Amino acid sequence: MAITLHDVARLAGVSIKTVSNVINDYPHVRPATRQKVEDAIAELGYTPNLTARNLRSGRTGAIALALPDLGLAYFAELAAQVIQEAEAAGVAVLVEQTGADRDRELELLRGPRRKLTDGLIFSPLGMSHDDVSALEVDYPLVLLGERIFDGPTDHVTMRNVDAARAATEHLIASGHRRIAAIGAHEGELIGSAALRMQGYREALEAAGIAYDDDIVGYTTLWHRANGADSMRELLARGASFDAVFGLNDTLALGAMRVLQEAGRRIPDDVAVIGFDGLDEAKYSIPSLTTVDPGREWIARTAVSTLLERIAGTPDPAPRTMLADFQILDRESAPSA
Repeated sequence: MAITLHDVARLAGVSIKTVSNVINDYPHVRPATRQKVEDAIAELGYTPNLTARNLRSGRTGAIALALPDLGLAYFAELAAQVIQEAEAAGVAVLVEQTGADRDRELELLRGPRRKLTDGLIFSPLGMSHDDVSALEVDYPLVLLGERIFDGPTDHVTMRNVDAARAATEHLIASGHRRIAAIGAHEGELIGSAALRMQGYREALEAAGIAYDDDIVGYTTLWHRANGADSMRELLARGASFDAVFGLNDTLALGAMRVLQEAGRRIPDDVAVIGFDGLDEAKYSIPSLTTVDPGREWIARTAVSTLLERIAGTPDPAPRTMLADFQILDRESAPSA
């Protein structure tokens, strides 16, 4: 037979109401009483009826996470981290992939499936600042990414410009002056590529190094194949460079493969740095020097912020929260 609140209360020697207060983490329970109830729960193996609890509270016990492309390792690792943080808080996560399609992103924000969850962590890629009014929704929403700033909702993101500048400065400090950049987006004014290219250019300018578009590799997507193709193009036209900044790790890994196929030694002939701090970057040969933009902090902060909003945070003002970053100094671009 299923263990009930009555069974827990009887074993602990307390009322059913006290057991309920402990399960729902009511703060005004004496420590000794709380311990008795927790011991009884552990001894009996009691599992709370979450469905009944959620019906009483009007909540589903689940949140949604919408990301552009789970085929990109950064988003896959981010999703795993969000799920881990949410599960630690006793919340389930429904993950949706938008394909970076604007119409799908807009539909996701206003579609009926939102009623299946208590709130949404949302990383748009197809939308732009022109769509900011679509973020004015009647449920808790936390925004990720770099497509929309100064919107009507909480925003958790990374310091793209500063981190990219630090990555470029890392190469400059090691004596490199011809630093290629892989992954720029033609004509982009806002977004990860534009912001990271801004940091790259700021570092060059501060060091007195002229920007040279001939050693910039333009792509549309940020997969390994795009990094490889971009590097082949640079080599085919005889571009001269002694270092490479991949605007994300997968681009950098693709570029490294082509450099090695061409007989370029890393880091002796060409140093390479990436951006994202992916787990796989530790295991490339040579291991990839990269920027950790604070992915774990972003996941943890996004989940905790959303849960605060779900619980009814009294301050209605939207907040912008920026992660700290660090350079992970490895073999492909060791520090001087």
